[in-house]
Amino acid sequence: MSSKIWRATGSYLKNKRSFTFSKELLAEKDTHVREKILSELGSRHRVKRRHIEIAEIKEIKPEEVTNFELRKILGLETEFE
Repeated sequence: MSSKIWRATGSYLKNKRSFTFSKELLAEKDTHVREKILSELGSRHRVKRRHIEIAEIKEIKPEEVTNFELRKILGLETEFE
């Protein structure tokens, strides 16, 4: 199977404050993206899974990617441009 590019957006609650996020990932299915988001936010920001709300996960085209490191992986950016 080939990986697809996904963009996940949502918010999480920490210390009675709401924070929004938007993350672009490579994955085969949207369920893999959901698990990765929950895992990373829980690990980096010490947020419980029940406090993370993923509003949308959608597949995007390679031209729509804004993450520079992901663009390099896809071959859309080079170091010498």
